[in-house]
Amino acid sequence: MEEMEEELKCPVCGSFYREPIILPCSHNICQACARNILVQTPESESPQSRRASGSGVSDYDYLDLDKMSLYSEADSGYGSYGGFASAPTTPCQKSPNGVRVFPPAMPPPATHLSPALAPVPRNSCITCPQCHRSLILDDRGLRGFPKNRVLEGVIDRYQQSKAAALKCQLCEKAPKEATVMCEQCDVFYCDPCRLRCHPPRGPLAKHRLVPPAQGRVSRRLSPRKVSTCTDHELENHSMYCVQCKMPVCYQCLEEGKHSSHEVKALGAMWKLHKSQLSQALNGLSDRAKEAKEFLVQLRNMVQQIQENSVEFEACLVAQCDALIDALNRRKAQLLARVNKEHEHKLKVVRDQISHCTVKLRQTTGLMEYCLEVIKENDPSGFLQISDALIRRVHLTEDQWGKGTLTPRMTTDFDLSLDNSPLLQSIHQLDFVQMKIPATPILQLEECCTHNNSATLSWKQPPLSTVPAEGYILELDDGNGGQFREVYVGKETMCTVDGLHFNSTYNARIKAFNKTGVSQYSKTLVLQTSEDTDSEEQTVPFPVPSERLPLRRMSPFSSTLNLQPSFPRRSYFDFRSSPHQLSLHSSLQSLNAPGCNFETQPAPYSQLVDIKKLLAVAWFAFDPGSAHSDIIFSNDNLTVTCSSYDDRVVLGKTGFSKGVHYWELTVDRYDNHPDPAFGVARNNVMKDVMLGKDDKAWAMYVDNNRSWFMHNNSHTNRTEGGITKGATIGVLLDLNRKTLTFFINDEQQGPIAFENVEGLFFPAVSLNRNVQVSCRLLLRLPAGSERTC
Repeated sequence: MEEMEEELKCPVCGSFYREPIILPCSHNICQACARNILVQTPESESPQSRRASGSGVSDYDYLDLDKMSLYSEADSGYGSYGGFASAPTTPCQKSPNGVRVFPPAMPPPATHLSPALAPVPRNSCITCPQCHRSLILDDRGLRGFPKNRVLEGVIDRYQQSKAAALKCQLCEKAPKEATVMCEQCDVFYCDPCRLRCHPPRGPLAKHRLVPPAQGRVSRRLSPRKVSTCTDHELENHSMYCVQCKMPVCYQCLEEGKHSSHEVKALGAMWKLHKSQLSQALNGLSDRAKEAKEFLVQLRNMVQQIQENSVEFEACLVAQCDALIDALNRRKAQLLARVNKEHEHKLKVVRDQISHCTVKLRQTTGLMEYCLEVIKENDPSGFLQISDALIRRVHLTEDQWGKGTLTPRMTTDFDLSLDNSPLLQSIHQLDFVQMKIPATPILQLEECCTHNNSATLSWKQPPLSTVPAEGYILELDDGNGGQFREVYVGKETMCTVDGLHFNSTYNARIKAFNKTGVSQYSKTLVLQTSEDTDSEEQTVPFPVPSERLPLRRMSPFSSTLNLQPSFPRRSYFDFRSSPHQLSLHSSLQSLNAPGCNFETQPAPYSQLVDIKKLLAVAWFAFDPGSAHSDIIFSNDNLTVTCSSYDDRVVLGKTGFSKGVHYWELTVDRYDNHPDPAFGVARNNVMKDVMLGKDDKAWAMYVDNNRSWFMHNNSHTNRTEGGITKGATIGVLLDLNRKTLTFFINDEQQGPIAFENVEGLFFPAVSLNRNVQVSCRLLLRLPAGSERTC
């Protein structure tokens, strides 16, 4: 009940209400406080005088003017009453509750009557201290406002409950705190005395035991005061006026004050309003319960924030320490290089010093010897050795002149530490928001199945503020097995083709960005249609004489193959069974996420044996895995390389099952280089010719002949090369585990490689400005059926 205390205090005096009255705005105020804040207005400015003079301003206009005036005052503790133009300016002050109140303009006249009964000056006005609504008092003064007897009763009970604890009346020595009171015995008991003196059996079992506070209230509570009519003080309220929303007495009804109003019995309206208040309290109670739970959540958040702060600080310190350790390690490496350079310089200089010292000693010895020879007086003996000595002297002099006296090493260290990138990185070191996207929502109204295809649509939650870079769609195998990824991209709609007929699939979606992956959406159950049996093994399919282009159907849909493809890899595939024939394609192999393609109508069609049809793959080159010297164009369908060395680029699509065929056209070919075409693992070396390592299987070809190469082993030299405009075909048969090459629709040599299995990517190695492009077709070169 402590939270209720503010509801029981007067906004003017700050104490519990004493004889509270109800203002027309439904707020309460002590009767004495109401008298203290009365303001007397001039006779000429009263509403009565204005109405008499013909002014059209109503009471409510004065109230609004007054409200505007009060709100316009600066919050300085003082203000003026502006309800009337010529009202005297009076200072205002703040009550203990922080509400501005207005004292009377002049002290009330001396009177022997009590404050409640003292006469009120004419033309007095009272302003509610809470909502600032003003009201002109009539002749009855404050007696015209009803008294709030209910509020008085609540205050009495609250004060009783806050009183000191009651003591047991039957304890012999030190009385203990009472726990119950018997209303029939009118005695307070503690627990031991109740069990001893008031056992719950026999006649005492019918006595009513209540808590001590309730018992004291019932003991001391005076008889309930009956509310009387404000107009007829001797009459009790007996009816309730619905229009006026106030209790009335029978005399008010007899006088005709409420003759045209709906009047109901006071007891019935009392029960009705109690019921309405209870219903309103139920909703408010729910809000209060939610607020308490929210406060608990906020308090838990405070604790969690503190724990996360400690953890994050520790992580930050660890990361900075790791950077410092890395810098110290690099510092040690650089110092080691400096020391190595230092030792190298010293060694070179010391070696030169040693060499020069030896040579100088030899030169000095030769000079001294020659001087002694010059001192000899034997001409014939001198001439016998003079030529040799002269040659030795000149030879020695020449040896000193060949850079011997030049230092072989400078004293400067030709090293300069470039720390600007690191300093820039340190200045740019900052925090990034680590938020994962919200869980996508499947749009059930747009999801559907048709035959053995399923279309799914999803979106981000409306209030999501974290952007998603893409989505991952997963389906199971139709038998309740594991989920597999069938689409990764930015689009929000996808059509999955090639499902089993009359099967149930489960689908789910999740979003991702650089920070991480969201939770999965709710699982959607899809039921494919039932199929009708078909006996035919040959089907009509348009096969034009020229290769057909692809046409984009919709920028917001995609057609994917689920069953035969490696996860997140894709291809075109013709499949035949007694129940289905479909052309499957993958979004990722089209290099245009969110696009569905189909063939243009052919000028004619013919029956084709389905067993003779092979897969035709189409892909775009992958800039992410290519060597940095590779140059891309034409939406990554064309590549070239200006480097003299061979550089490797892979296709985006990988194959692990089925039979696949693709072609590449030579757009530029000068100076007779030898590009290589084939397949490779995704970890193939990118800076050597394709086939140099054991991760690639290739055919490299020049303008006259070709070779097959794997793991740097060259085999099957075959005559026939390429020129500008030539077409290179690659047939990868993973069913038979073979790889075959074609040049201009003719098979080049025998089957190049056998026993190839695993995951392969189309690959090309280029150099010296050779340029090639991917080419799409829907039929195979002549004679390719024999390789199947």
